[in-house]
Amino acid sequence: MLKKLRLPSPAFVLALVALFVALSSTAVAASVVPLARRALQADNAMRLAGRTPAQVAALPGPATSAAGLVAIKTAAFSLAPGAGSEVIVACDAGRKAVSGGFDSTGPVFNFDTRPMGNGAAWAMFLANPDEASAHSGTAYVVCLR
Repeated sequence: MLKKLRLPSPAFVLALVALFVALSSTAVAASVVPLARRALQADNAMRLAGRTPAQVAALPGPATSAAGLVAIKTAAFSLAPGAGSEVIVACDAGRKAVSGGFDSTGPVFNFDTRPMGNGAAWAMFLANPDEASAHSGTAYVVCLR
């Protein structure tokens, strides 16, 4: 007995058409759309104008102009066994604290970190969970002019 062939469903036909359009659209777009040719070369490559890598490296960038705007201040801290304390690191006058952090010699937990009310310092509440020994470290604040 012969099996009767079923016609494909409309959803299957539509899916095949979408697949072929998707596969051919990038090739068609590259040859038809004039902006597609322009997209083959990055805008930044046009600005290099034939310079060598050494010449490009010597160009001033945004990092050199922003270096004077950022300062990092530090403060040492020490926590007794099982104790916690608020550590505050202040910026120089005329600068605002935007971020802070710390590193330590052992396990120290940070339960709170925030800029101080006037924005000129950063505060952290640090705790030493070790009941046997004290731990110390350095607290940091990033200050902007």
